[in-house]
Amino acid sequence: MTYRGVVLDVDGTVVRGDDPIPGAAEGLDRLAAAGCRRLFVSNNPTKRPPAYADRLRRAGFEVDPAEIVTAGTVATTYLADNHAEDDLFVVGEPALVDQLTDAGLTVVTDETRADAVVLSIDRSFDYDRLCAALRACAGGATLVGTDPDMVIPAAEGDVPGSGAIINAVAGVVGRDPDIVLGKPSDPALRIVRDRLGVPPAACLVVGDRLDTDVALGDRAGMTTALVRTGVTDDDDLARSDVTPDYVLDSLADLDRLL
Repeated sequence: MTYRGVVLDVDGTVVRGDDPIPGAAEGLDRLAAAGCRRLFVSNNPTKRPPAYADRLRRAGFEVDPAEIVTAGTVATTYLADNHAEDDLFVVGEPALVDQLTDAGLTVVTDETRADAVVLSIDRSFDYDRLCAALRACAGGATLVGTDPDMVIPAAEGDVPGSGAIINAVAGVVGRDPDIVLGKPSDPALRIVRDRLGVPPAACLVVGDRLDTDVALGDRAGMTTALVRTGVTDDDDLARSDVTPDYVLDSLADLDRLL
């Protein structure tokens, strides 16, 4: 099969923390030699594309910010399209707040004013913040999650992600979010298709998660490959009803597909 485009996950696929994953450099070199147009798509909403490019550069990979889409990118686009006039109460990192405000969206610190509540990974999340989110939802505010990832592969091991925060708030509010963005949501899929500009049948999706990376590829009609370098092991594969087209030990095994 000749692929013209590739969608690459980042954490657990290319890097872990700031360190390159073994085999990643070989895989990226092989994709470049094959002439594949690439798009790095991450469900991590804590960094903007330029900051992500800097992080990848520290790991030894030269990536243009235009080649990067994050959950923050998807959330900002979705909220600008659907909640441009709303007051947003954000449970999330400062970089996400900055991205939203730079897009002209209104972020409020008074939770009682919230028309929509944006839920994301927040490493300062505590009981007071949970109480504020509950008060923000008391008036029926829309609940928007940036991404569903329960854990994120990090240098020190897996750490809780946005999904953990979303579940905590949804539990006390007593209802599910109105939408959860990031992979494999429809808003993320639209951005991927527009940015990559390659027919789905000629695209490959590579990542370490079944419910986000592989599910995105399935929904898009792209070929999917799971790498074993992240959060998914053989037990997860056996239990899941999401099946990748290929299972690779690392990106170095892309030679099998190209």
